[in-house]
Amino acid sequence: MLQIIIQGLLLSGLYALIAMGFMLIFSIGRTLNLAYGAYIMVGGYIYFWLSQQLGMPKIIGFVGAVAVGAFMGLLKHRLIVKPLKGDAVAVEISTLILAVVMQSVVVLLFGDASKILLPIIPGVVTWSGAQVTYNILAATVMSWIIILSLYAFVRGTHTGRAMQAVSMDPKGAAISGVDPDRINMITWAISGGLGAAGGVFFASYTQLSPSMWVAPVIISVAIVIVGGIGSIMGTLIVAHIIGFMEIIVSQWSPELRGVVTMLLIIGVLILRPQGLFGREEH
Repeated sequence: MLQIIIQGLLLSGLYALIAMGFMLIFSIGRTLNLAYGAYIMVGGYIYFWLSQQLGMPKIIGFVGAVAVGAFMGLLKHRLIVKPLKGDAVAVEISTLILAVVMQSVVVLLFGDASKILLPIIPGVVTWSGAQVTYNILAATVMSWIIILSLYAFVRGTHTGRAMQAVSMDPKGAAISGVDPDRINMITWAISGGLGAAGGVFFASYTQLSPSMWVAPVIISVAIVIVGGIGSIMGTLIVAHIIGFMEIIVSQWSPELRGVVTMLLIIGVLILRPQGLFGREEH
């Protein structure tokens, strides 16, 4: 039981970080960024290339991965989202196509074989008989530092409050002097950086592969839909619900690990379409 509790807490923190960037785009841009997994995939591979293939310090690899993710977010906003402004379906289809293209690029550059990312921090710690790797512990701690920093930014800065305003009412925010295009651009950059950071931790927890972007996208969609649009607290709570559900189910039947998550999405969509902690759309 202690092992399940510890693993659930650690995995949930990682899931919360992965979903946070997706939640920002969904709540502010009002679109499903189906290429969000590409940030995660590219972040993991950039870190692998810089830290393991080029031998650079791990912190350089991490910062480089986040920077590339943020740049990808900016580029995507400028080249895809802005020209297709107002057509959410076209944006979603375009981002999905972009994710597939990015997967092909990764295969071309790194091959299609899975790769093992060395632990960010090697070693194992034992708590009351429960073993936890320093790697997943460090990933969870860093995830929470990033999440709390994002929360402080959104709640305590002018730009963060502008993001909240655009999330609630883009037209009203524009009338109040907020530039929605600028806020969306900043949001896409932050989302890309968060996704890349999550990709480094996720790849160190699992492994690198060109198809690794699919599972995090499904997890992010589940957390954001169940948690509710625009709810940071909802994202955190549901990330823990899903994290613990997956750990418990995997102890019983690993094959059903993702099935329970899908059933949770369907149930919430039927019973409470705005999510457990989301506001109703008018």
